[in-house]
Amino acid sequence: MNIFGVLLKQLFSSPATNEFPAKYAPESTIDFLSMVQKGEVKLVPPIPVPPNFRGKVAYDRETCIGCGLCSRVCPTKAIEFLPEDKKIKVFMSRCCFCAQCVDVCPVNALSMTDEFMLSTYDKYADYLIVTGE
Repeated sequence: MNIFGVLLKQLFSSPATNEFPAKYAPESTIDFLSMVQKGEVKLVPPIPVPPNFRGKVAYDRETCIGCGLCSRVCPTKAIEFLPEDKKIKVFMSRCCFCAQCVDVCPVNALSMTDEFMLSTYDKYADYLIVTGE
């Protein structure tokens, strides 16, 4: 098939990507993220995540025994061990979502959630630093 045939086929087919989940969008962008169906404006529903999705790290501070194994295996140094508290701090802006910290934790104090909307201009935003509090 020549290039014009491919272009025509692509022009009249539906997109292969999902719509952005408008549930998480700021109010100022709702107009751009809404769809008009039968005269009604409907927001695009959030995208369901697959099983075993590796999203934001969850930390159970009470379960943590302070061994520091997670900070030693983290390839991006996203986990800071706090020796005075024997606890950790996870900087999600550095995390590569490999889940090695979750695998190595002997008491399962770390887990991966299905939260994936982590974009921001401030890499030290409160929701990007996980302390378990």
